Amino acid sequence: MEFRYQGEAFEQKFFARLTSKEIAELPKQNALIILPVGAVEQHGPHLPVFTDSLIVEGILHSACKHLKEEDNIWILPPIAYSKSIEHLGYAGTISLSGSTLEAMIKDIAASLKKSGFRKFVLFNSHGGNHDLLNSVARDIRIETGLMTFRLNSYDFNVSEDLIEEKEAAYGIHGGEIETSFILSFKTDWVKKELCPDEFIQFPESAKHLQLKGSHYVAWRMEDISKSGVLGNAKKASKETGEIIANRLGEKLAVVLREMAEFEMDDLINISTEKQYSPLT
Repeated sequence: MEFRYQGEAFEQKFFARLTSKEIAELPKQNALIILPVGAVEQHGPHLPVFTDSLIVEGILHSACKHLKEEDNIWILPPIAYSKSIEHLGYAGTISLSGSTLEAMIKDIAASLKKSGFRKFVLFNSHGGNHDLLNSVARDIRIETGLMTFRLNSYDFNVSEDLIEEKEAAYGIHGGEIETSFILSFKTDWVKKELCPDEFIQFPESAKHLQLKGSHYVAWRMEDISKSGVLGNAKKASKETGEIIANRLGEKLAVVLREMAEFEMDDLINISTEKQYSPLT
């Protein structure tokens, strides 16, 4: 797959290829600006530390194939570094503090506001950013007035027929799905002979605990893995990665169009109550 400034679809929607004059002339009412957020962190002995950043770019590249030229949707250069403190201590992991990442994103949002844009998307592929980016999105809405949307690369369940239930539940880092993605995006960057197969399970007494979701136990990678991986990377294939990326791209394109067209005034209030103001 071609991406990173290559391929017609991606170039048509890459914000940074435009001149300042072209950006000034873009219609701002329905322009949607996407900030991809990846990571540089260990993904086991078989995947590059750039895995999350490759995934966020690759999925957006796939989405671009389903966007039309008239869609006023633009992709910013990605932020490759993230809050990856759960992987610190593994060689090659580069982590920002939460406050640094938050400040970077807020500065980008404020700059877009000054250029006249109204709609901003944080599109994330690193699970460790999830809670922080939700909070930052709300802050940006309040502080700048930008309509701010949140998306994760793992939000769409498009692989139920391709992977086992165990992998879907516990293959959260460097497993079959992420390895399949990188095989489809950058085949030569995967050390297939080093692919691990590692899972954990909670004891019978912990019926409600999860590694992610609502009943969450905070963890460091060394708490839950010997190899730096959770999942069966041995089962990964380029074909699986291509199928999932294409499905995600198609769904993502639909959601991005909805975001570009949506206005807060479109929300339907079904209350019969009078408008409440906390200041009166």
